[in-house]
Amino acid sequence: MKRLVFRSITDESTRAAALKAGEVDIVYLLSGPTAQEIKRTPGLQLVAARPPGVPYLDLPEQWDPKSHGTTGAFGSPRATRSTARDSTRPRRSGSRARPAPSFRALLEFSRAYEPPPYDPALAKKLLAEAGYAHGFDAGDLTPFPPYFSMGEALVNYLQAVGIRTRLRTMERAAFLTAWREKKLRGVIMGLGAPAATRPPASRPTWSKNGIYSSGVVPEIEDLFQRQARELDRKKARGPAAPDPGDHARARDARAHLRAGFLWGVGPRVEEAGVDRIKGFSYSAPYEDLKLKPGR
Repeated sequence: MKRLVFRSITDESTRAAALKAGEVDIVYLLSGPTAQEIKRTPGLQLVAARPPGVPYLDLPEQWDPKSHGTTGAFGSPRATRSTARDSTRPRRSGSRARPAPSFRALLEFSRAYEPPPYDPALAKKLLAEAGYAHGFDAGDLTPFPPYFSMGEALVNYLQAVGIRTRLRTMERAAFLTAWREKKLRGVIMGLGAPAATRPPASRPTWSKNGIYSSGVVPEIEDLFQRQARELDRKKARGPAAPDPGDHARARDARAHLRAGFLWGVGPRVEEAGVDRIKGFSYSAPYEDLKLKPGR
């Protein structure tokens, strides 16, 4: 019986090579030059699912009173938010990303926020007000694998306003383990869709039940717990308009970009199941996947 063959574990170049050689039919987690190579290859397709997660910068050292760098400047994350908005333009994920008005773009009860405009002059002003007129060294910037090209963009945009970082890349399992064990410092480019009703792995990095949390904002934690217990849908949804003070309480820099989860699809595939289930990153439903006749 003929079957579809997937691969998602190995590095990008290995996945791409296997697809081009016809060893597999669908590969996941492509980015940057590798995705463009698949797009240019005759017979192959580059397609994108759009899960609800958006990229953001986790700033764990803001919770550490001994940190001389991120405690001062990243304690007012507006200084980085204006750069994060522009550093993840659609071109960074093969032109398949889309602007996202919310940190939880597809999740029910999510609240839409107007993305802050890209404004490096304002970012520099905020840094100066925080006591860092000449910028500062923020250490490593570790991006969520395999979105290393997005990490490179973030390094460049932060550098433009005086926040100096060094790109550090890791294998995905090692990255998630180090993040969970609080071994990563500096700046972490996360990727997720946190919500009060989701498992701890999907909670934000400032909720006490989030496995990647380095600290807690009590008033935000209270909102999470109240929504998780609320059975009245209208009350759970909350007010239609965001609280003007929400941005001031934020403890991460949000990219307001719904990244494209890029796949490579081989010539045998008629129906890959991309985005058939909205918000799901992988091929589904399995019973609807098809090979082309005679393949």
